[in-house]
Amino acid sequence: MPGQLKYIEVENFKSYKGKQKIGPFKRFSAIIGPNGTGKSNLMDAISFVLGEKTSNLRVKKLSDLIHGAPVGKPASNRAVVTAVYEDVDGTETHFSRVIINSTSDYRIDGRSVKVEEYANALEKIGVLMKSKNFLVFQGQVESIAMKNAKERTAMFEEMSRSIELKEEYDRTKVEMLKAEEDTQFNYHKKRNIAAEKKEAKMEKEEAERYQRLRNQLADLELEQQLFKLFHNEREIDDLASELSRKTQVLEKENRKLQKVEDEVREKKKDHGKLVRDITKLEQQIKESEVELNKKRPLYIKAKEKTAHLIKKLESARKSLKSAKKANESHEQDVKELEQELATVEQSRLAYEEEIESESQSQGRSMHLEETQVKEYHGLKEEAGKRAAALLQGLDTINREQKMDQDRLDNEMRKKNENEAHLKQKEHELEESRQRTEKLNEYIRSSKQAVEDQKKLEAVLSVEVETARVRINEIQAELESVVEQLGEAKVDKHESARAVKKAELIDNLKRLFPGVYGRLIDLCEPSHKKYQVAITKVLGKYMDAIACDSEKTAKDCIQYMKEQRIEPETFLPLDYVEVKPVNEKLRDIKEPKNVKLVVDVIRYDPPCIKKALLFACGNALVCETVEDARKVAFSLSERHKSVSLDGTLFQKSGVISGGASDLKMKARRWDEKMLNQLKAKKEKLSEELKEQMKQKRKESELNTIRSQIKGLETRLKYSITDRDNTQNRSIQQLEKELEDYKLKKDSIDPDIGAIQQTMGERGKKLKDIKEKMDRVEDEVFRDFCKEISVQNIRQYEERELRVQEERAQKRMEFENHKMRLMNQLEFEKSRDTMKNVQKWEDTVAEDERELEKLKKDEQKQMNIIDEEMKGQEQMKQRKLTIKLQGDDIESDISEIRKRLTSQQKECSNVQKSMTAFEIKLEQKRADRHSLLKSCKMEGLHLPMSQGSMDDIIHEGEGSSQMENSTGESMSTQGARAIYEREARIVIDYSRLSDDHKDLDTADEVKKCLDQISKQISDMNSTLQRIAAPNMKALEKLETVKAKAQETSDEFETARKRAKKCKQAFEKVRKERFDRFMNCFDHVSNKIDDIYKALSKNQSAQAFLGPENAEEPYLDGINYNCVAPGKRFRPMDNLSGGEKTVAALALLFAIHSYQPAPFFVLDEVDAALDNTNIGKVASYIKEQSESNFQCIVISLKEEFYNRSDALIGIYPEPSDCVVSKTLTIDLTEYDDEN
Repeated sequence: MPGQLKYIEVENFKSYKGKQKIGPFKRFSAIIGPNGTGKSNLMDAISFVLGEKTSNLRVKKLSDLIHGAPVGKPASNRAVVTAVYEDVDGTETHFSRVIINSTSDYRIDGRSVKVEEYANALEKIGVLMKSKNFLVFQGQVESIAMKNAKERTAMFEEMSRSIELKEEYDRTKVEMLKAEEDTQFNYHKKRNIAAEKKEAKMEKEEAERYQRLRNQLADLELEQQLFKLFHNEREIDDLASELSRKTQVLEKENRKLQKVEDEVREKKKDHGKLVRDITKLEQQIKESEVELNKKRPLYIKAKEKTAHLIKKLESARKSLKSAKKANESHEQDVKELEQELATVEQSRLAYEEEIESESQSQGRSMHLEETQVKEYHGLKEEAGKRAAALLQGLDTINREQKMDQDRLDNEMRKKNENEAHLKQKEHELEESRQRTEKLNEYIRSSKQAVEDQKKLEAVLSVEVETARVRINEIQAELESVVEQLGEAKVDKHESARAVKKAELIDNLKRLFPGVYGRLIDLCEPSHKKYQVAITKVLGKYMDAIACDSEKTAKDCIQYMKEQRIEPETFLPLDYVEVKPVNEKLRDIKEPKNVKLVVDVIRYDPPCIKKALLFACGNALVCETVEDARKVAFSLSERHKSVSLDGTLFQKSGVISGGASDLKMKARRWDEKMLNQLKAKKEKLSEELKEQMKQKRKESELNTIRSQIKGLETRLKYSITDRDNTQNRSIQQLEKELEDYKLKKDSIDPDIGAIQQTMGERGKKLKDIKEKMDRVEDEVFRDFCKEISVQNIRQYEERELRVQEERAQKRMEFENHKMRLMNQLEFEKSRDTMKNVQKWEDTVAEDERELEKLKKDEQKQMNIIDEEMKGQEQMKQRKLTIKLQGDDIESDISEIRKRLTSQQKECSNVQKSMTAFEIKLEQKRADRHSLLKSCKMEGLHLPMSQGSMDDIIHEGEGSSQMENSTGESMSTQGARAIYEREARIVIDYSRLSDDHKDLDTADEVKKCLDQISKQISDMNSTLQRIAAPNMKALEKLETVKAKAQETSDEFETARKRAKKCKQAFEKVRKERFDRFMNCFDHVSNKIDDIYKALSKNQSAQAFLGPENAEEPYLDGINYNCVAPGKRFRPMDNLSGGEKTVAALALLFAIHSYQPAPFFVLDEVDAALDNTNIGKVASYIKEQSESNFQCIVISLKEEFYNRSDALIGIYPEPSDCVVSKTLTIDLTEYDDEN
């Protein structure tokens, strides 16, 4: 039985504050406690003391392991963890690791040691620091279950320590492979040198034969060049004499031409004066138009004011009419009320007279006798005496009642007046609100109108401004175009032939849609300097017509035959055969600035590129003639090249160009540009006219702005009127209306109080009357019996009813009269006449203002009429001057016809001279080319005067050869070269008389062809002989030396390869042995362990390497067959089955180099209850004999099988402080 871990002593480590002793640990100990109490910190303490790195302990730096450091409150500057290990014989060893600030110290039994000694001491008891064979962290089991084959191989390499040899294995393998490669290389090199030696001998013999033929060819080429030069000089002399005669004829024709030109200039001078007068008048007309545009808005503004005032006056008149109608209605109402009041008064007086007459006619009561009446009055006095006190009280109450009645009548009158005023104010408030609504509606409509006008103004402003800016741009462009046209002397007249050619293209494009146009019209040089070169390369194809198909070309040709038009060349794009562009030519670095001709041409449309490729091919353009010659003949292959001065080098060796007629043809690019400038000028002129039309909208814009200003002014007045009505009139009326309502609310309670008081007093009056009635009943008892009434009041009621009816009638008259008087007073208080007067004043004021505005409008109209009249006079004058100009133009046209005729005469002579000059220039250029060719090819001409150094290339003497435009070979430079070469006198004595005496061109050509044929035949012979290496002898000696050197290198490389292979095999064997010792042990153990963990013999587990020869280079497959289930891949097992399989692998690996103790952190997390029991039983069994097991677990089914429990609990503090309790479970039986 191995030793065991007995205690762990910690001091200020992570959550363990102070010094704590944890243990003792039994053979199977379980660490338990709630989450967050510090269980994993105990795991970290064990890992730390056994050499684990800081990065694996869940901290960033070593000092963070001190208690309280992560929260900035370290308990100390040091922390200590000590592991007490007890050996089999009971001997204890203390392994300590101390943290002091940011450093750690290793100690064994209190003695400080180096980390290597510490690791060796641990290794002696079976604990490996590097492979960590004693430790399983939380989640590590699940990660082992999820490892792929390559990751399992890495795990085995760490456990077997074969990974320590990986770097040396890789290094020796690379060295072996390199040595074998060097050996193979030197072997092939040796064979190649032997073949090269044999070839060098053959080259030496071939070189000697080749040199003899070259010497014969040089003599023949010299004879050919002398023949060409002799006949070239003879032709130059003939052409020079003919040119001198033509020069005299040209001078005579030029004098005649000068006379006609002077006459044209005089007419042009007169015409120019008239043009200036017209321009001046046009400027005055424009100024007048501007002035008119300025004055029109004033007239429009005045007209707008007049129209606005007319509308305002019309509105005021309508308001006056309404006011008068209201006043008349008011006066009629007052009159009717006065008449009704008079009628009521007459009715009342008539009623009083009627009552008076009735009283006088009746005299006294007819119902009683005279004695009875006396008795009645006597009894009445008696009753009055008896009820005197009651009567006095009744009088007092009646007086009070009368006073309250007066008060009530007064309050009722006030109430009626208040209601009348309330009604009046409500009427005025309604009128003010209606006025406000009308003003709001007018403001809304005015705002909408202003907004619409502003939108229109914005649109017109943009148009006018855009037109103004564009006019400035167009004028600037026109000035530039006119300047360019002036520099190019655009007053040249096109020839009739050119016009016909242009018309032909237009007709063909119109009739046949597939026609694109002439090549010269469809493309242009990317720079002016390339014009001559491109002209030379394109040659006859410059005027060729590009079309889409062969059918289109045939149709065009048929049309031209029918119309009897001159023949043309067509390039149908579907018919021409084009070789692809050689892309390598674009990469030529030397000489510089060499480009494909196609690349310096701009073309449109893109489809015509095929036609350009057909015409240009792979031709290259170079800066100088020397560069063109190098490109043509000195590179690995011959190429068609052209210099900027038009010298063309063909692949066949033919050199041409440099003639003056080529430059004349190149001027057609400039003529094409002139045509484009003319078209651009016409387009800009048309656009300028359109933009001027847009700019004339400025007057309309000024009118709209005036309208906007008028609308905004009226809108401002309307808003002010509305605000005054809302903020003053309506608020004042609402305030007065509120006051009348409050007054009404205060009157109603007063009336109610009076009526209540009078009601209560009426009850008192009734009581007193009842008392008085009893007194009267007692006094009049006998009297009533006598007159046969129940009581005296029946008699009095008959008499009094009449009195009450009369009083009631009088009251009705009084109330009616009072109502009419109140209404009359209210109507008289309304002053409608004042409103009438106000509107009459307004109408009169507006009429006066209208008269004033009409006069102002007429004044502005008169000013505009006068301005227009003056403008019309200027236009008439302009027309007169224009007619005079037309007459002068007619005269100029006639003179120009004569001028054209004379120019044609001069042109014919000039053309004739030019033809001779071109021929002469061509012959001189031919002589120069012949001389230059001789110099370049190394042919030394025999000379009686001068030397080969007098023959110069175009690249020499740049001061003489380049002009201000930068062209490489100007006419002036060429002439300087020709004059210098003319001083060279060649000795033609080597040339036979037969060759000199040839007279006709045919004879010369025939003889030259014979010489050329001889040269060609000899060249063919030389070409059939591959160009030999003229340094073959030197090469042969070099090859012999190289053969010996290569043989020595091969032998050295072979020995080095053998040595590297032996070293590699040694390392490979050691790595293989280490790995396989571990693998064989684990693969033998794992099946038994998996069966033990599963508690089932049907369970199977097996390992297999993917690479049996070198298993550490590839993966290791791990498969398990769970009890009672068929075989499935590891990924398809359940979580619990994967964990059991991972534990089996873990325990199997641990058994290879077993540590005395095994620390497991929550390995039961993914296990169900059944598997927990099985795993716990296995650990229990193993702990009794093989190793001590310390586990961290939260599952009771697991830790209740342990020998001891170490409980961890927290204590309250600023940060977690962990404390421990230890329980020895061996003291209890399993049942408890």
